[in-house]
Amino acid sequence: MEKQLHLNLLASRPPVPGGLQSGSKMRMGPGRKRDFSPLSWSQYFETMEDTLYSLTTLHTFRIYSSGQHGPVLLLLHGGGHSALSWAVFTEVIYNRINCRVVAMDLRAHGDTKVKNSDDLSAETMAKDIGKVVEALYGENPPPIMMIGHSMGGAIAVHTAAANHVPSLLGLCVIDVVEGTAMDALNSMQNFLRSRPKTFKSVENAIEWSVKSGQIRNVESARVSMGGQVKKCEEPLNSPGVSKSIGEVIIEEEEEEEEDGESNHKRKKEDDQEVRKESLYTWQIDLSKTEKYWEGWFSGLSALFLSCPVPKLLLLAGVDRLDKDLTIGQMQGKFQMQVLPQCGHAVHEDAPEKVTWLNKGEIIYIYFFFKYC
Repeated sequence: MEKQLHLNLLASRPPVPGGLQSGSKMRMGPGRKRDFSPLSWSQYFETMEDTLYSLTTLHTFRIYSSGQHGPVLLLLHGGGHSALSWAVFTEVIYNRINCRVVAMDLRAHGDTKVKNSDDLSAETMAKDIGKVVEALYGENPPPIMMIGHSMGGAIAVHTAAANHVPSLLGLCVIDVVEGTAMDALNSMQNFLRSRPKTFKSVENAIEWSVKSGQIRNVESARVSMGGQVKKCEEPLNSPGVSKSIGEVIIEEEEEEEEDGESNHKRKKEDDQEVRKESLYTWQIDLSKTEKYWEGWFSGLSALFLSCPVPKLLLLAGVDRLDKDLTIGQMQGKFQMQVLPQCGHAVHEDAPEKVTWLNKGEIIYIYFFFKYC
């Protein structure tokens, strides 16, 4: 795998002045109100472009990137998220090593536009990755390492197993394991129903994401949530509006009290006021993608273990390992790191930990290039 070449390409960048890590500026002292205003992609990526990979049908994939030289880190986000979920991670890693970082909005997510956006099968999404790589780099792409979170991790495995990226150098999967994922599918619809259906503003969505624990890093939430929500095109029949202080408002039937008539009248007036506002809703309705869930995760562990490139699994907890991965890890078929005190969005909650070991030693991703 041309080990020495890759080592040279990944020479470390100078440390960030003052030793500050991205995200540290968001740590507030007691009594200080947190800022939930949106942050622009341009603070974290150098360029944003739409990549067209078909001349006969409309397939444009939104790409955010940084860097012109070195191996490519191809970043694939989780279900419902967007490429912006990698913003803070990109800033951290790009400030420390010489590489190219490419984060893309997957099919039906973010600002990507495809003709058949309802097709979210693992096979179709894996082909998308290969086509986008070809559109970006032609027939001779540079060494590429794929890093995928949750659904994006599953799609990365399917992409690698199907050899859609022939220059693939390594594979990193973040917090997705077949056994855990398959067990969670039965309760997934309940989880999706528990989320607010609409938000009064992007700021309100950011506040909810932090206070609900979906994203624990305020800075990441401020740039990431803008890719998860969009303005409502038309008023919803019964919007469940997220209110202040991160309250989760769930649409549900309420029992009528003795004065139920007045309560109903007041609720109707509130709904009319809500409809006058510019509401935001989720960019993609994940509840409608259920028929593809099993295809993303079924057989994932065996597929991951069969990929012929160096592999790394990052988990928020060791309890997520299933039997196949436990055996594979004991046999040394892949490397594993557990990052406790992180939520599911590990790369958003602790981007520094995902990229660096203790005392500023070599980054996790560098491990792949070192041992290729």
